[in-house]
Amino acid sequence: MTLAHPYFLLLLLVIPVLLWLRLFMVRKQSMQFSSSVVLKGLPKSWRIRLQPLIPLFYTLGLICLIVALARPQRGLDDSRVRTEAVDIILLMDLSGSMDTQDFQKFGRRMSRLDASKEVITRFLENRPDDRIGMVAFASVPYAIAPLTLDHGWLVQRMEGLHTGMLDGNRTAIGDGMMSAINRLQDSEAKSKVIILLTDGANNAGTVSPENAAAVAEAVGVKIYTIGAGGARTGFFMQRQEVDEDSLKKIAATTQAKFYRAKDLETLEAVYGEIDLLEKTEIEVERFTRFEEASKVWLIMGILFLGLEQLLGLSRIGRLP
Repeated sequence: MTLAHPYFLLLLLVIPVLLWLRLFMVRKQSMQFSSSVVLKGLPKSWRIRLQPLIPLFYTLGLICLIVALARPQRGLDDSRVRTEAVDIILLMDLSGSMDTQDFQKFGRRMSRLDASKEVITRFLENRPDDRIGMVAFASVPYAIAPLTLDHGWLVQRMEGLHTGMLDGNRTAIGDGMMSAINRLQDSEAKSKVIILLTDGANNAGTVSPENAAAVAEAVGVKIYTIGAGGARTGFFMQRQEVDEDSLKKIAATTQAKFYRAKDLETLEAVYGEIDLLEKTEIEVERFTRFEEASKVWLIMGILFLGLEQLLGLSRIGRLP
């Protein structure tokens, strides 16, 4: 609670003067007796007992009206956090190999894509004040979500991703990087970051990862690279190798880091470390909306003064 015009409270000092003048006028108009000792022994009626309410209501009415003049306001806190600190694009591989179930949770196998979704969801929970967007890629890139503070909506969009939605037979890492860079090109954030997660090597698209990394370095974008899963072979499974050399070059070119995540625990640790590395102090602007509360005080003041007048005009107010 705050007051828009607190200086009106100085009028409270006038109330004792008004009460004294009121009492003085009452005494001046009262009947004079040589002695009231004989009257003290008489029992007091309920009208006599109610007489002190008249100056009390008068005082309370004046106090309420003065407080109403001071305009009490109730603050409705509405804060906004500036998000120029870090803008992040999550770049996710949706090639067919991301369905490989070589991650485990509580002894239950899960695919690389499902494990990534789970870890990314917790990563988003830790960064409520950053704008985060998402780009997916397989043989072609696809913008899933623009930079946004609505991370709940972003998680919903991510949950709908699957490997068959972007022609998952090939992997265009370079094109995916360029799409993510374009999403950050107009950003005015202090730090611009891409987190690239893939389990394969670039074998499609028109832009090489090295050229895309050079563009990112030129526009001030860091690209953290994560190689997910391990190399596996099988009768019905094509061997899938993470191109570590290429991912290391991408990260080094943009002054970032490369990580290898072969299990769920390592993947969680990777996103946890990136979360710590990209913490930046942010400036907070607070805006407070105020709700006027003077109406209540005004009504109470009128009510008290009205009661004071009614009692004053009654037999109670006319008693000597």
